[in-house]
Amino acid sequence: MNINTEALQVFSAEEALFYRLLPYGYDDSGALLCLGEEGMDYDAATEEIRMLFGKDIRVRAVGREELSKLLLTSYRTTATAAHGHLPKDTAEMISFLIEDAHGMRASDIHMEPSEQKCRIRYRVDGRLLERHVIPSTDYAALVNRVKIMSSLDISEKRLPQDGRILYESAGVRFDIRTSILPTIHGEKIVLRLLTMNERHMSISELGMDTRQQEDYVKAISHPHGMILISGPTGSGKSTTLYATLERLNRGDNNILTIEDPVEYTLDGINQVQLKEEIGLDFPSALRTFLRQDPDIIMLGEIRDEETAEMAVRSSLTGHLVLSTLHTNSAWGCITRMTDMGIHPYLLSETLVACVAQRLVRTLCPHCRKETGDGHYAPGGCTHCFYTGYLGRRAIYEVIPIVPELASAIKNGVTDISDYLKQHHIRTLRDSALALYEQGETSLEEILQLVD
Repeated sequence: MNINTEALQVFSAEEALFYRLLPYGYDDSGALLCLGEEGMDYDAATEEIRMLFGKDIRVRAVGREELSKLLLTSYRTTATAAHGHLPKDTAEMISFLIEDAHGMRASDIHMEPSEQKCRIRYRVDGRLLERHVIPSTDYAALVNRVKIMSSLDISEKRLPQDGRILYESAGVRFDIRTSILPTIHGEKIVLRLLTMNERHMSISELGMDTRQQEDYVKAISHPHGMILISGPTGSGKSTTLYATLERLNRGDNNILTIEDPVEYTLDGINQVQLKEEIGLDFPSALRTFLRQDPDIIMLGEIRDEETAEMAVRSSLTGHLVLSTLHTNSAWGCITRMTDMGIHPYLLSETLVACVAQRLVRTLCPHCRKETGDGHYAPGGCTHCFYTGYLGRRAIYEVIPIVPELASAIKNGVTDISDYLKQHHIRTLRDSALALYEQGETSLEEILQLVD
């Protein structure tokens, strides 16, 4: 059901559980609308709430199990959620949000102002969940505190700003990337949470099947050439690249990266942060890289014709180049590069492999439901906050460029589906269906990829 977050925050989590009442909105008279448990007498609670909170309430009865599920879903408490309310002090509030979001496995915190209020949402397993609402009158102080912590200009309210917060709590260190965007109702803030002491994944842990892993490891073992990894924003491309660099970082080679931003620091690898405002962009960094005697070059992204040309030129002159593109499939990398002016002949000579990937939510093992045909559907429990999903897994499409495909690139072939079937190369669709058949995800989760 649609629950008004402002109404929800009338009670703390403890109060809602004590009264067995879930506020979900207001009626025309201003009375607080609540869900209550069937068979319970709320006369005494109604009078007590009127005295303590100054609000009349209207109770609609639902089943005990349904109410318990809605209470636990709506009040996603963690060990740090002291009373279900945000602290008033802005520094404490930011610390609370960071630790609360980390406890829920969130990757980002979104603070979004509107005319009357500011809502705070967390991105958990790729989906935004509304978590808190604060009055718009309290938001300006919160913005200023974030700017101070991020070493940004608190007087600048008209232009976007990007910053960084180094934060540590209970032995966990965070490198938090701050993005501030002016909107008509104020400045929207996004905090990206990067935990500095998490171990990087190895290639064997990424989620590739045996054939895909063999093809990929063989491709990155080439002394020169280009490997392109494609997928939308938030599909795990950076994780794949970092796992690759960890594998290639043997100590006897020179690895240089240019990234925007540098998400994690890697020992033994020379990482450069993109700074376009002072002229340090991908092409200029690449030109300097070639004078630094590199063996392996990693470009965070190929965005334009000049960067594409420099990447191809670098791979032609004896370097292994790793980069990413935004395309829907692995073979789509070819079309994207040719659209940026790269001649198919040059691509056929330099491209070693093209990869596509996506992140798929995996079913919560504590509550997944068998559907009767050997497959599973999402359930809902306290472990997954009643979403039915717990964590995500990458699925891949790995296409090594063999002579037959190099010829297809030269000839401008755009559809190689018959080749992939003939050689048993899994597409993203195949990988998604395999995950469904193994009972790790639901049909609803992979429908877009299947379609």
